[in-house]
Amino acid sequence: MKRNILVELLTFWKSWHFRPPVNLVAKMKSCLPWKSTGVFATARRQDTTMYAVSADSKGLDTVVGLLADVVLHPKLTDEEIEMARMAIQFELEDLNMRPDPEPLLTEMIHEAAYRGNTVGLHRFCPTENIVKIDREMLHSYLRNYYTPERMVLAGVGVEHDALVECARKHLVGIRSAWGSQTAVDVDRSVAQYTGGVIKLERDMSNVSPGPAPFPELTHIMIGLESCSFLEGDFIPFAVLNMMMGGGGSFSAGGPGKGMFTRLYLNVLNRHHWMYNATAYHHSYEDTGLLCIHASADPRQVREMVEIITKEFLSMAGTVDVVELERAKTQLMSMLMMNLESRPVIFEDVGRQVLATRSRKLPHELCALIRDVKPADVRRVSSKMLRGKPAVAALGDLADLPSYEDIQAALSSRDGRLPRTYRLFR
Repeated sequence: MKRNILVELLTFWKSWHFRPPVNLVAKMKSCLPWKSTGVFATARRQDTTMYAVSADSKGLDTVVGLLADVVLHPKLTDEEIEMARMAIQFELEDLNMRPDPEPLLTEMIHEAAYRGNTVGLHRFCPTENIVKIDREMLHSYLRNYYTPERMVLAGVGVEHDALVECARKHLVGIRSAWGSQTAVDVDRSVAQYTGGVIKLERDMSNVSPGPAPFPELTHIMIGLESCSFLEGDFIPFAVLNMMMGGGGSFSAGGPGKGMFTRLYLNVLNRHHWMYNATAYHHSYEDTGLLCIHASADPRQVREMVEIITKEFLSMAGTVDVVELERAKTQLMSMLMMNLESRPVIFEDVGRQVLATRSRKLPHELCALIRDVKPADVRRVSSKMLRGKPAVAALGDLADLPSYEDIQAALSSRDGRLPRTYRLFR
């Protein structure tokens, strides 16, 4: 919850107040061309706050000095904190009104999969707690988590020795704004996968932001525990996720858009009434979650769930060599395309070193991807299917199968839900 306020401060207010360094403005002018300075924070749990500054290579000392000021000496004024509170309040209201349910479903599936612990805890700040977070609480958060062993200074296009020297000058032995007390409240819990179901009944008939109404849909997300990004099976799971692919029923494009993935070929192409079928893979330091999100008319929820359970079971079945090679090629293509951008390289370096204390180069990752065999995909899928499912459901849930029925379908040979019989309809 503290982090929500902090993220807003980092994301929305780039002009933080720093302790006034001597001649900072003059130094900035001396290293022109000066590019945009920015601060951005990223996604969920076990997450990383990354500060990015771009400048001419001659201004490296000034850039690192500026970053040190941003990280270690933010003033966190009352005005900034209040503006962050307002932004969070708006985001929470927008979350419940937006037609795209994916952020809320992602929150729900984590809560179902890791009930009451680590990555299953609420990401979004409860409305009633927004006003409770003040400067003292934020300083407590910074004191506990902004520590040297949790930080990485990454640079792209700079000499390593020069970067190390600047780090020693501006970051080592510098007293921070929140003092030098030892961190005492660091959560080192290990994720415990529980499985389970989270349901949210909601009228989805009035979510259209414009005059043309959206169809009323029920959204289901089913997930199973995969692996952490530190395990050897991470790459086979990444290939499996790419092989499943999917998207919305109105997506356009050729193979590069994933139109030949399983969820397009087996689900969206065959069942015109389904509006969405997309695979997601969330991977963390100590766990992972592979999910499929599907959307359809509330009257066809049961049929939709059965289609998704069948797709999960098919993961452990026959893997066609052509579809596997296509998935591996697409994964390598996305990897290499993303790494053409220097900001992405910088982020990749920072994240990998922070998480694994080392960095795998692109050609090493591509070699690992090429080594994935059909047997690897079947093996990781079979292992995943032995676990309990996590289920998140949003919308009109009158026809949603019970959690026990979904679990039984995933444990069966054909993925079918147990038959139900009604005397009256």
